[in-house]
Amino acid sequence: QVQLVESGGGLVQAGASLRLTCSATVRPFFTYAFGWFRQFPGKEREFVAAVNWSGDTIRYSDSVKGRFTMSRDNDKNTVDLLMNSLEREDTAVYYCAAVYIDPKRVAWEGTVGPFTSANEYDVWGQGTQVTVSS
Repeated sequence: QVQLVESGGGLVQAGASLRLTCSATVRPFFTYAFGWFRQFPGKEREFVAAVNWSGDTIRYSDSVKGRFTMSRDNDKNTVDLLMNSLEREDTAVYYCAAVYIDPKRVAWEGTVGPFTSANEYDVWGQGTQVTVSS
């Protein structure tokens, strides 16, 4: 069963750091591309960061670029989001997402992803709350 579980959320003061971890049971892990999204109350999910299947390309939204760092560990089957210099505006529920990348597609197209649209992903975690106080 494909499953994503986020952890690491919490309440911090502005300027602090948090590390979110997404533990994935997807198999094989290296054939999946991953993304982090966040959702504000009453709004649609917003792209935060994404990594392609090989891990050599990572994209960030303009609002987090330079403050957040995404990484993947193919040995531990985890995807992390290190969030530095947190701001009140970062308060949201953060979701991890995954999508399977067919190796045949990679062989045909070359680099595939990372994907910045939520519609590209078909596996989602339950979300973890991040609250930043001033």
